[in-house]
Amino acid sequence: MKILSVNAGSSSLKFNCIELPEEKELISGYFEKIGLEDSFYNIKINGQKTKKEAVLKDHSDAIKYLIDELFANNIIKSLDEIDGVGHRLVHGGDKYNKSVLIDDDVIKTVTELSSLAPLHNPANIVGVKAFMEAMPNTPMVGVFDTAFHQTMAEKEYLYPVPREWCEKYGVRKYGFHGTSHKYITKKVQEMLGKDNVNIISLHIGSGGSLCCIKNGQSIDTTMGFSPNAGIMMGTRSGDIDYSMIPYIMKKTGMSIEEVDNILNKQSGLLAISGAYSDHRDIEDAMAKGDSKSKLANDMYIDKIVGYIAKYYVELDGEVDALVFTAGLGENAREFREAIINKLGALNIKIDENANNKIASYLDEHEGKISSADSSVDVYVIPTNEELMIALDTMELIS
Repeated sequence: MKILSVNAGSSSLKFNCIELPEEKELISGYFEKIGLEDSFYNIKINGQKTKKEAVLKDHSDAIKYLIDELFANNIIKSLDEIDGVGHRLVHGGDKYNKSVLIDDDVIKTVTELSSLAPLHNPANIVGVKAFMEAMPNTPMVGVFDTAFHQTMAEKEYLYPVPREWCEKYGVRKYGFHGTSHKYITKKVQEMLGKDNVNIISLHIGSGGSLCCIKNGQSIDTTMGFSPNAGIMMGTRSGDIDYSMIPYIMKKTGMSIEEVDNILNKQSGLLAISGAYSDHRDIEDAMAKGDSKSKLANDMYIDKIVGYIAKYYVELDGEVDALVFTAGLGENAREFREAIINKLGALNIKIDENANNKIASYLDEHEGKISSADSSVDVYVIPTNEELMIALDTMELIS
């Protein structure tokens, strides 16, 4: 079975074609600057990446090139060989607790939820409609970033604000990165041979969230009403005292939109270091003695450790696995070590040798990095949201 996993942005389109149940990636690609003059795309097959110039007036053009690449690279001989297309949909509100077959009602609902994700939902729907037009006989499946967290209890997803805000305007914790946290849960379930796993999942990339998973279900997560809640990130502030927002507006004359833009795009590691949003740059600057970068790194670690401790308590100390994933979690070995070394009070300990062997650019990509006498087993497991989308799609269309 061949499944396309698709992630459509406002000016981009990322895709993977995956053979199931073998879980083999056949081809992947990333179309960029759709609608702009200097548009282009990259195609990757067998680890080899090729960049190609292309006129991409809209998403329909990108899909035409995508289909041409499938034929040109002998991935398919007929469009009928594509059994389904799974679409990443960022926000399903409280309407969807699992992936669904996309029909007109789903499109209508996701469009209505655009006020909760104005940068993402409209772009996602543009991608869905373009694929529906290009492949009218192929089932389309929506896989929501928010769905995995719909198992949270009221005491976790409600904010202590007027109840009317939630009931009338949808103000509540939704959580994001759900597809990644779901994939990590699946991998740990397979690894341990049981469904009722308790996990603290750390999806740490340029954006980041932690998820507290009990008996295989999300019971709490750090991102909230928006992805700007929880830990500090590359350019996002994470949790702040909201009172600073009207204060800064009065002091500077900035609009709410300007302040919101700063909290999302000019805060986090970038703000504290004064220069860098990418942790690799932070590490390089720290090695040269840059004190601001060290401060940013230390703050980042403390924010993550604080949530690990919180979730450890929420799970009554019964934790099957603490899992690092996503770009930084999978690759930043010293960063992982610093976090685990802060967890001594919980008797969580690292095996430095095992930890140093694991990164995506090394021979070993995943594995256990805790010591034999650690109270909790700690793992590095690469996430694969595209595969999770494909697996959900296969399950629904089967």
